[in-house]
Amino acid sequence: MNLTLPNRESGFSFLVRNFGAQDDRFRSAFDLLEKAIASRAFPACSLTVTFGGELVAHKALGRFTYDAASPEVTTSSIFDLASLTKVVATTAMAMILYERGLLDLEAPVTAIVPEFAGQLTENDARRREVTLRMLLAHSSGLPAYEKLFLRVKTREDLLQAAFTTPLSAAPGARAEYSDIGFIILGVVLERLADESLDVFCQREIFGPLGMTHTTFNPASALKDSIPPTADDRTFRHRIIQGEVQDENASVLSGIAPHAGLFSTTEDLAIFAHAMLNGGYPILRSSTVELFSRRESAPEGTSRALGWDTPSAPSQSGKYFSPRSFGHLGYTGTSLWIDPERQLSISLLANRTWPDCQNQAIKQVRPAFHDAVIEALGKQA
Repeated sequence: MNLTLPNRESGFSFLVRNFGAQDDRFRSAFDLLEKAIASRAFPACSLTVTFGGELVAHKALGRFTYDAASPEVTTSSIFDLASLTKVVATTAMAMILYERGLLDLEAPVTAIVPEFAGQLTENDARRREVTLRMLLAHSSGLPAYEKLFLRVKTREDLLQAAFTTPLSAAPGARAEYSDIGFIILGVVLERLADESLDVFCQREIFGPLGMTHTTFNPASALKDSIPPTADDRTFRHRIIQGEVQDENASVLSGIAPHAGLFSTTEDLAIFAHAMLNGGYPILRSSTVELFSRRESAPEGTSRALGWDTPSAPSQSGKYFSPRSFGHLGYTGTSLWIDPERQLSISLLANRTWPDCQNQAIKQVRPAFHDAVIEALGKQA
C-alpha cells in the first residue's frame, strides 16, 4: 500500500513503500539500535527512513520495558513524541496562521497576550520587546524550563505561572531553548486562530495528511499500543503509559504546545514527506523555507523558527546538510529532514523508562543517523 499525498505538479505524490531489502541495506544501523537496547539505552524504538519519495526503512525493535515478558514493540506502536510536539503540531500551526496573514512574526507577545506584560516595573518593561519570532526562535529571554507543576494544580494557574515567569536574559540577546516560551506561544496561536491547538491541528494538519495515529490524549483503548515512558514515583505516583510524560503538559490536561502529542513513525514519515514536498498539501514551499532556515540572530544560534538545524556536534550526526532541519524530544524521540538529499529519518524511543537518568541515547542517535546515511552510500 502507498501512503498518498497530493502533489501540485503530478496530481499525486506517493510515498512508496520500498523497504523489502531493509534488513540487508541498513544492517549496521539496526545492529546499532539492537546493541543500544541490550545495553539499556532504551527498551523500545521504532524508526522510518524516507529517501527520494520512498519509505526505504520501517522497523521496530525491543519491548515496551526491560521485562522479558513485556510486549514487543511493533511498527504500529504509538510513542509519546515529547518536544516533537513543538514542530509537528505547534510550529506547523504557526506556519499555517502565518500564511493566512493571521500571525505577524514581529508582533509583540503582549499585543495578543496582555497577561505576559504583568505588572510592569522598571526591571521587566523589556517583556514588551518579546516578539512572536523570538518565541519561535527560542530567543525571548525566557528560561529553558521551570517546574511549574510543583506550584500549581490547574491549567489556568499553570498558564498564569508561565505568563509571569521572569526573563533570564534580555529579549533577543541569546538563544536558550525554552518550554516556557512555547507554552506562551501556544496561547498566542489559540487566540489568533480562535480555536484550541488539538482541534486546529487535527483539522488542518493531521487530517489532510492522513496521519491517522497522531493525537493528543490517546483514547484509553490505545493504551496497549503505547510503550510506557516512566515509573513516576514523585509527582503522579503511577506508571505513565498512554498519557504525556511531561509534568507541565500533564497539568495542561495533556494538550500542550511544548509536549503531549502521540504518534507513530509511519505518521512522522508522512509529515516529513510533506515537508520535503514543499509543504503540500498543507503549506507553501516558501513558508517551509522561511521557518526551517536558521536564524541570523542571536549570534551563534542553531535555531530556525520552531525547528532546529544541525550544529557541530549535532544529534543529527555528521552528514545532514546545512539546509537540514529537525527536532528532538525528551522521551527519546527525533525527526530530521534533509531537503538536499530528499531524506528524512525519524526515531522514536522511550529512553525515559523507568526514569530519566539514562542519557545514552545522546551517543546512539547521531551514530544511528550516520549509519543510515552511510548505508545509502553515494545515492545520498
